[in-house]
Amino acid sequence: MSMMDKIKSMLKGHESQADKGVDKAGDMADDKTQGKYQSQVDTAQDKLKDQYGSPGRQEPPQP
Repeated sequence: MSMMDKIKSMLKGHESQADKGVDKAGDMADDKTQGKYQSQVDTAQDKLKDQYGSPGRQEPPQP
């Protein structure tokens, strides 16, 4: 069993808490870098939420 599979199984049933943790970590990274890498942080947050976050979460349409 890979590390990713272990993490996914640990987070199963706790998707809303995982989303909150991802948001909090991203906000902290933005604060530490004074928003310099905000777009990269936002992209990372979205990808993490897709992997571990709430099921049924809808992505906004990409321009």
